[in-house]
Amino acid sequence: MYILHISAECFPIAKVGGLADVVGALPKYQEASGITSKVIMPFYEKDFVKKHDPIGFTKGNLLLGLEEYYYEVLEYDKKTLGFELFLVKIFGLTDKENVYGYPYDVERFTAFQKVVADFILNQEVKPEIIHCHDHHSSLIPFFTGHCYKYNALKDIPTILTIHNAQYQGWFGYEKMHYLPEFPADKKGVLDWYGQINPLATGIKSAWKVTTVSPNYLGELQEKANGLEALLKQENNKSLGILNGIDDKLWDPKKDKYLKSNFDKKSIKKRQANKDWICKEFNLNPDLPLISFIGRFVHEKGSDLLAETINYIFNELNLKTNVLILGSGDGQTERSLNDIKAQFEGKYNNYIGYNEELAHIVYGGSDFLLMPSRVEPCGLNQMYAMRYGAIPIVSNVGGLKDTVIDFDEGEQGTGIVCYDISAHEIGFAIKRAVVVYKNKTFFDTKKTQIMNIDSGWKKSAAEYIKMYQSLTLKS
Repeated sequence: MYILHISAECFPIAKVGGLADVVGALPKYQEASGITSKVIMPFYEKDFVKKHDPIGFTKGNLLLGLEEYYYEVLEYDKKTLGFELFLVKIFGLTDKENVYGYPYDVERFTAFQKVVADFILNQEVKPEIIHCHDHHSSLIPFFTGHCYKYNALKDIPTILTIHNAQYQGWFGYEKMHYLPEFPADKKGVLDWYGQINPLATGIKSAWKVTTVSPNYLGELQEKANGLEALLKQENNKSLGILNGIDDKLWDPKKDKYLKSNFDKKSIKKRQANKDWICKEFNLNPDLPLISFIGRFVHEKGSDLLAETINYIFNELNLKTNVLILGSGDGQTERSLNDIKAQFEGKYNNYIGYNEELAHIVYGGSDFLLMPSRVEPCGLNQMYAMRYGAIPIVSNVGGLKDTVIDFDEGEQGTGIVCYDISAHEIGFAIKRAVVVYKNKTFFDTKKTQIMNIDSGWKKSAAEYIKMYQSLTLKS
């Protein structure tokens, strides 16, 4: 079986969020299962392309509306990442540094998808499954299912995995001429509330729709940024499959970034990572270390962090450390910087993205805070547990699927916050401080959560089962 994954992100080439981690890991585990799994994504001016040379490329010209673009599809062999990789370099569009944030992103990702469809059409050996990820590739099922040019691809099953339904890629009908020609009666497939909505189009057109956790699938039918009715309508072809983590990359025993490697049998060595963090950020190593790692966006609850820090220190008078790693919303960054002097020695932050530092923080923190309002799956809580950091999470999406509150009994794996407010998050942190003081319970739980298997093996098997069911139908 040959699977082609189409995505805007893939670790280690380009990463903004969890999408990159999934697309960078799942194909490796599928390859290990005997499946040919490849990834095609946009080219970006990142370190990866400066350090690795392609083994070959194909070239062509693309018409997007009235504009013609020259492109190259660069090929990297399996030895580089554990799966074959193709980078779509469209000169003037995808030959940029950033993944998102350009005023012409609609043009970038529409052009990318047209090149991908042409690439598939021209392959001598075509994929048996086309697996699309999020809205940046979700027009592909429409292209292969309805556009004249790609009629030869209509019998290839298409899958759309929704990693985050908040972002849908909307654009107006004045740009419809960017799309390949299709029958007039199929225009409605593109439409959702008077706009072309790529994510909605993909949901309608794909043979199968998956979400990155079972609970998130149910949540989307109640709250999906306008797509609730559509997801209810398409429920029969939808499936929630929990993401895994790359347990070879995320292995505290071998992690090259850690200051001190450890496993569940040598967990005392973990302290050296905490000591390094506390020295680096002027914190107290004798107190619990509670950390947040993530993007500063509303869905992550990051707007409540400064208020929560004020509350736990000024109102609850908790003896703890708080460390924040992340970037994004400017107001959140300013509010977190503004309180640094007030809580010197108890709170600090790192504004930005730093993969090495993130690994050390997972390996040295006592607790990881995830007060998310929306969390389709969440990988951070699984990284944290793998590294012996107890998760403090909200009761949403994949967090609900992966973390059981300590109050639920022996099977408890963390602290669950059932309401998203500075007061409730503060109360959850207070519970964490109590847990930390109970050394026997705390040490037992650290070892217990490190035993949890959150790897891709089980999830990859679920995807394979789904692929097989689709190829039997095609």
